[in-house]
Parts: sequence; structure tokens; C-alpha cells
Amino acid sequence: MTLECTKALVTLATLKFEEIVDFYSAFLERSPQQYIANSYAEYQLPGMRLGIFKPKETHESEFGGSGKGKMSICLEVSDLEEAITHISNIGYPTPKEITVASHGREVYAYDPDGNRIILHESRR
Repeated sequence: MTLECTKALVTLATLKFEEIVDFYSAFLERSPQQYIANSYAEYQLPGMRLGIFKPKETHESEFGGSGKGKMSICLEVSDLEEAITHISNIGYPTPKEITVASHGREVYAYDPDGNRIILHESRR
């Protein structure tokens, strides 16, 4: 028997639910397609779905404590400088310089939970 996956999504667990949903709504410039107040939000992006949820009280200890997120989301952008300006304008400036690699240019940004967002621009 083999596992038959029909869809996949990336989910972020957070105790700062509204703050994280507000951040991703501003950053992605869209409202979540699914939204349950103080519980679940989901964004449809090209090639993936991003879900944000508040864990049940019995699981909160698994997600608090360190103050740093444990997830990285890589978003391919068409104009890296424009993406850097946009995320800075919503209050989350990128902390480091642009890195140039063989596959393109990228910079790291962070959401309010400390999850890393890799903004990547491919070589043209």
C-alpha cells in the first residue's frame, strides 16, 4: 500500500494568531481565502497553500517559549528590491544584505513569530 496525497499545504502554528494573520495579509496583499476567527486562516498561493492556526490549549506548550519560529517559507519574487521595500513598509525590514548565489539573489525576512521568509529572485 502506498500513501496517496492529493494536496499539500504548509502550516504555521502560532500563539499570536491575529498578529500573524495581519502580517501575512499585509505581506501577501490579500485576505485569507478561509478564515475562522482566532483559530484558522488559509491563503492560496501559486503552487501552495499556507495555513495559519492557533493550537489548542493542550498543545500550546509545544509552540511557545523560544520566541523564534521553526519554519522557513521561500517565496519566489519577480523583483527582489520591490519585495524588500514592501516588507519594510509593513514594519518588518530585512536584517541582512542581499546574498548572491549561483541560483539567484535572496534575502531573509522574519514574521512576528520569527519564522524565516526567504525572498528569492531567480537569475534571469
